[in-house]
Amino acid sequence: MDLAERGAEETTKVDKGGINAWSDVLGSPRYVVAPMVDASELAWRLLSRRHGAQLCYTPMLHSSVFCRDPKYRAEALASTPEDRPLIVQFCGNDPETLLKAALLAESYCDAIDFNIGCPQAIAKRGHYGAFLQDDWDLLKEIVSKISKGIRIPVTCKLRVFSDINKTIEYAKMLEEAGASILTVHGRTREQKGPLTGVASWEHIRAVRRSLKIPIFANGNIQYLQDVKKCVEETGVEAVMSAEGNLYNPYIFEGTYPPSWEPATEYLDLLEKYPTPSSFIRGHLFKLFQHMFLLTENATERANLAENSTMESFRNVVQALKDRYLPYHEGHLIWRRNNEDYNLELPPWLCQPYVRHSPEEYINKIEANKFQTITDANVKRISEDQHGNQISRKRLKKLRRIARRPNRPTVHIKRGSNLCENCPNPLSLKCEYQSCRQCCRNKCFAENLDCTGHRNLTKTRRKMAIEFAKQRNNNPS
Repeated sequence: MDLAERGAEETTKVDKGGINAWSDVLGSPRYVVAPMVDASELAWRLLSRRHGAQLCYTPMLHSSVFCRDPKYRAEALASTPEDRPLIVQFCGNDPETLLKAALLAESYCDAIDFNIGCPQAIAKRGHYGAFLQDDWDLLKEIVSKISKGIRIPVTCKLRVFSDINKTIEYAKMLEEAGASILTVHGRTREQKGPLTGVASWEHIRAVRRSLKIPIFANGNIQYLQDVKKCVEETGVEAVMSAEGNLYNPYIFEGTYPPSWEPATEYLDLLEKYPTPSSFIRGHLFKLFQHMFLLTENATERANLAENSTMESFRNVVQALKDRYLPYHEGHLIWRRNNEDYNLELPPWLCQPYVRHSPEEYINKIEANKFQTITDANVKRISEDQHGNQISRKRLKKLRRIARRPNRPTVHIKRGSNLCENCPNPLSLKCEYQSCRQCCRNKCFAENLDCTGHRNLTKTRRKMAIEFAKQRNNNPS
C-alpha cells in the first residue's frame, strides 16, 4: 500500500454528521484549481473543468466588502451548475464578519475556505492571510465560529512554518477548531515573488501523517507528472495548482496545447460569462508569456497591453496563431539562432514559467547594484550629475521607466518637483508637469490628451461620450 492509499484509508469521518468532506461532500477530487485573485473567475474555472480540473475555488474574497456590497457579492458568487463542486474563499480577521459572509455564501457553494496563506504586503497591512498565523487564539475562534455557524464544511488554506514540528502543531490546532480540510502550501510566508523558491513536500507529508482530516497539497505543480509524484510522496488526498494552471489550463490533462487554443476557448466563454478586461489581459499575458519574450511579437504584446475590447483581444490571439500555426503544423521549420532561447518546448505551446532560484536572484541584484544603465530619455547611475547618491527606491523607479521606452518621460528641473497647481508631487509621466489628479482635471476640462496618463484620459473620454449620448437622447 502506497502513501496515497494509506492517507486516504486513515482519514476518518470528522465532519458534521460524521461525514468526510473530501469524499462525501466534494466527490473525492484529485485535481484542484487554486483560489487566485483576479484569476480564478467563473469563465476560467469552466475552462479548467473542461480539461481535467475536478474542484475549483473562487478568487479570495474580502469578507467585509462581501457583507456590505451587494454588487461585489453578486459578481463573486456568479456560477453555473457545471461549476461544482465549488469552494468560496474568504479573508479577514473578524470572526463575526467572516461568519456573516459564510452564511451569505453557503447556499452557492459546497464549502467555505478561510484564507490564512496570503503572503502579500496588502495582507500584512490588513492583518489577514498568512499574517494571522502568529495569532492562534484568534484563528481558533474564527474557525470554530464558522464551523459551528454554517451547514457546509469549513476548510483552511495555510502556509508552513520553517520548523516542521510547529507546522504540525499549527495544523492540529486548526483541525481541533473545526477545519474539515487543510490545504498546505509548502512555503513560508517569506517565500514569495523572486524569493519563492521550492515548496517543501516534507512539511506537507508530515502534516498528512499527523492529522486525520483530508489534506490538499500546494506547491511545485507544473506538470501532471508533478501531481502524481506529489500524491505518491506526501500521501495527500488532492493536489492544488495555481501558476501551473494559469500558464497551462490543460495541465490536468497532461497536454501542452498551442496557446491560441485555450485562449480562444476562454474568449468564447467570456461571451457568455463576461469578466473585467484586466482579468482577461492577465490570463492572455500568461498564456502567451513565452511568445511575448520574442522581439518579433512586440506589436502583439503592446496591443494586448494598450487595448481592452474583446475585438482587440481576439485580434492578438489570431495574429499569433497566424504567425506560428505553420510551424506547429510542420510546414515551416522552427529555428531560433539569434536569440537567447532555452525552452524544451517551442514557445507557442503552453508550458510553465520557471523562476530563477532565490540564490540566483540575490546574486544578480548584487552584481547589478551599481551598474550603469543608460536610456534615450533617462541616464540612471548610482550617483547623479551633481555627485549626490541616488536612493535605492529612486533607482528602482528610474529603471522601471527605462523598460517602457514608449512612455514619455519629462525632464524635471532640479527643485521643481511639485505640481504647478497644488502641493502634490508631479508625475514623471505627465506631459503637463502635473500630479495625477490635476492632469486628469486639465485633460477633461481642456479636451487634452496626456499619453503618460492615457488610462485616465481614456476613461474621461468615455465618460464624455456617454454624457454626449445622453444629452442627444434628452435634448431638453
